[in-house]
Amino acid sequence: MATGFPASTGDVLSAAMYNGLVTFDISTQSGSTYTVANADLYQKTILTSNASTKTVTIAPDSTLTAAAVGSTITFINTGAGLLTFAAGAGVTIVSAGAVSAAPTLAQYKACSAIRQSANSWIIVGAIA
Repeated sequence: MATGFPASTGDVLSAAMYNGLVTFDISTQSGSTYTVANADLYQKTILTSNASTKTVTIAPDSTLTAAAVGSTITFINTGAGLLTFAAGAGVTIVSAGAVSAAPTLAQYKACSAIRQSANSWIIVGAIA
């Protein structure tokens, strides 16, 4: 995880923490399913690679306890199969201006999932 996140009141920002603010960790996911976790927050890029269709589930707030409004997770699909986003229990995903049950991401495309309110995420980028 990028150094410096999450921070608490009273923390002193060290040089390592400051320099870590401009780096993103890469998490490679090659399986057919993946559920977003707290560890994916704070400057994380999820790189998916699978020849078949993959499904990423955006977990509910009860699981993503560290997800503040504005939390952003970036996804890049390098696999030949489509990357499909699914909403966890009680989660709403908005994509292309409408509530979407399963936005998809083609090979070599990228998008970001942004938490806009409780159990509500908007996905922007190269979504089909």
